[in-house]
Amino acid sequence: MGQENGRDEEQPVHRVAVAPFRLCRFQVTNREFAAFRKFAFECATLPATSVNWFDAVEYCRWLSAEWGREVRLPTEAEWEFAARGGLEQKLYPWGDEPVTSRAGYAERWIDGPEPVGKSEPNGYGLFDMCENVHEWCSDWYDPRYYDVSPVENPRGPESGTRRASRGGAWRHHIKIARCAARSSIPPEFRYADYGLRVAAGA
Repeated sequence: MGQENGRDEEQPVHRVAVAPFRLCRFQVTNREFAAFRKFAFECATLPATSVNWFDAVEYCRWLSAEWGREVRLPTEAEWEFAARGGLEQKLYPWGDEPVTSRAGYAERWIDGPEPVGKSEPNGYGLFDMCENVHEWCSDWYDPRYYDVSPVENPRGPESGTRRASRGGAWRHHIKIARCAARSSIPPEFRYADYGLRVAAGA
């Protein structure tokens, strides 16, 4: 995890082990979230946004009951493992080529997110990792957590004031984030570029 020449909160680079898990191939869409909480939307396949951390957790609880198996938000460690798609210490899910190498990059994400799955998937078959909308993680956020992170299944600090999130977003000047990039906001905040992707045990 992390990046040697990245931001302070991405250091030190360290190796962790995560137990086997599953991660949804796509960000949760408007259609899927509306089955849990009714709201009006124009495009069913756009990612559900303006979802705060508590909304995301409640959605996971509801989906767990619907599916008959535990569904949850991924940890930061799980998310970064998944985003890398098997490429160790590369900047992006596809390697080190700049974000402008993404097909049609200059014409994308002008006024909002795009329907999920428009970009090529990464090496694990996961779509939109590091792009489209930020994705909530289960962890509390601490910029110095990597100094004390355990090797096995790190799950973030015990408490905090902000929840971790990962991935790039359509509102940013640079639309695609590096795999190691970390972000966070207070869990009660709702933003138009925040969504979620669900995880489960293997």
